[in-house]
Amino acid sequence: MARKATATKAKTQPNAPQFTGEQDLEAFREMLLIRRFEEKAGQMYGMGLIGGFCHLYIGQEAVVTGITMASEKGKDAQITGYRDHGHMLVMGLDPKGVMAELTGRQGGLSKGKGGSMHMFSNEHRFYGGNGIVGAQVSLGTGLAFASKYKGDGSVSLAYFGDGAANQGQVYESFNMAKLWKLPVVFVIENNKYAMGTSIERAAATTDFSMRGASFDIPGEQVDGMDVRMVYDAAKRAIEHARSGNGPYILEMLTYRYRGHSMSDPAKYRSKDEVTKYRQERDPIEQVRARLLEAGVITEDDLKKIETDIRAIVTEAADFATNDPEPDASELWTDITIEA
Repeated sequence: MARKATATKAKTQPNAPQFTGEQDLEAFREMLLIRRFEEKAGQMYGMGLIGGFCHLYIGQEAVVTGITMASEKGKDAQITGYRDHGHMLVMGLDPKGVMAELTGRQGGLSKGKGGSMHMFSNEHRFYGGNGIVGAQVSLGTGLAFASKYKGDGSVSLAYFGDGAANQGQVYESFNMAKLWKLPVVFVIENNKYAMGTSIERAAATTDFSMRGASFDIPGEQVDGMDVRMVYDAAKRAIEHARSGNGPYILEMLTYRYRGHSMSDPAKYRSKDEVTKYRQERDPIEQVRARLLEAGVITEDDLKKIETDIRAIVTEAADFATNDPEPDASELWTDITIEA
């Protein structure tokens, strides 16, 4: 069974795959867009413009960025849980539509009816945004079944967290996926805490890459704070699934800087722990440093990218603030479908 070094070891490992300047630039832009979007969403939540739950992806940007770069956009399906804004942005969904859904406006991706946790785009093959813990794993397995049934050559990428990894439906999905050799990559975003509970207190075994061993599903641990490591592992896993070899598990060792949701003060961990990750392992700063060191870009160029992305996020926030709320008649749409 393939294995990778943990996040702490991967920092110094000499065999880290290398990105071209163009790949680093793409990763930098995508991750910075997620970071700035999420920061703005946090501000808007504090202002009362976003209601309900809101789970931010700050710190975990390298995971979905690297995996999406390794996938076939528009062909491969992606599905995740409630920490979903970053996934949509990297898959190419309009930031205005994402932010408007957060504020419950008619221009939102689910017409203001889904909010932060429940939005999707069939056009982009993104299927949520799912609020029930672990439910997306069963649905992602179903997407893989559909792919095999249709023979369209696509792969299903099903993301879930270390907390969801203890749900029973996850193992039912593992069994079916292996039994039928479905083209699915199970991505476990291990950010060390299931809500406020550390993995050491919640899981009898904390190496989640081994969770598929009894089903003969290969898995590996990946430094989820380094977009190059994510991309490299995702390429391998996606090719495994697309070639008819069945499911693959990637445990992404990552970290969220904010609480579980906006209502979580995160008092269960020390400030020193968060600071250490920010200062030593930040996924965006790693790419920024490589770009400058390689002479691919200048500080002025980076400032220009920052300005452009802030303008995109500001435009999305303005749209989401001023767009009308959906008409009451919208409550009766998208309930049934003609078969």
